[in-house]
Amino acid sequence: MKIIVLGAAAGGGFPQWNSNAPGCNRSRSGDPLAPARTQASVAVSSNGEQWYILNASPDLRQQINDTPALHPKEGLRHSPIAGVVLTGGDVDVIAGLLTLRERQPFVLHATQRIHEVLEANPIFEVLARDVVSRSTQELNAPFALDGSLAAQFFAVPGKVPLYLESGSEPPPIVVDDTTVGLEITDGTRRMVFIPGCAAMTHELRARLDGADIIFFDGTLWRDDEMVIAGLGQKTGRRMGHMSLSGPEGTIEAFKSINVGRKVIIHMNNSNPVLLGDSAERAEAEVAGWTVGHDGLEFTL
Repeated sequence: MKIIVLGAAAGGGFPQWNSNAPGCNRSRSGDPLAPARTQASVAVSSNGEQWYILNASPDLRQQINDTPALHPKEGLRHSPIAGVVLTGGDVDVIAGLLTLRERQPFVLHATQRIHEVLEANPIFEVLARDVVSRSTQELNAPFALDGSLAAQFFAVPGKVPLYLESGSEPPPIVVDDTTVGLEITDGTRRMVFIPGCAAMTHELRARLDGADIIFFDGTLWRDDEMVIAGLGQKTGRRMGHMSLSGPEGTIEAFKSINVGRKVIIHMNNSNPVLLGDSAERAEAEVAGWTVGHDGLEFTL
């Protein structure tokens, strides 16, 4: 199984276009310890010829252009992208679908809930249904990506996308097909992709145990990070994300989970783990985590 990290940042990317914060300015100036990252997406293949995109970020066009494995190979029109798999309905998960509107055949895999989100907005009809097949998948039910790779959606704690929130009260954290993780296996090796997760549960812990590689939500370093930085009033929990640090954080939770490789993705531009010279980066690496970056490759 071949894996390429197309993007490792959360919504807005790094640097975020309107951020004047120190970290973003370091990245914007070309600081090698603060390299730019596009919004979270991963490509997976069994043979290096057919690829499946996990989440279509708004930066997908740039990500394709930056990744030779995804370039056209034959004829006047061609793409090695055989399918797209969606783990949610947030803007930074689905907006890149609009990049794929040039009548190129591929299969779009998602839960019924996420297909309903797409169908509710007519702009996504630019993905012509006579060439783009919309495949609905049930939770915990394996489905084939190609002859060698099988995938499976499973529920993780999360909330509805921001643009679907209603009322003044925070939306509840739910465990259903609104926010899902994705497991992919070639029959021998197993990868897990969870770019958004609000909490660790016993069920999720059991699911993750024994995986060869996990790409996991690293949105914030601490729950009140954005509040302290003066960037907003929402905590990580309010946004539906675990934080990396703290007694209930990701780093602590994974100490008791047997995993081969652990990769942090979906990092907000405020997260100091993005900076190669930060104490937070050092702490994450000592704990066995790889901080994801665009172009990072793995072979299982």
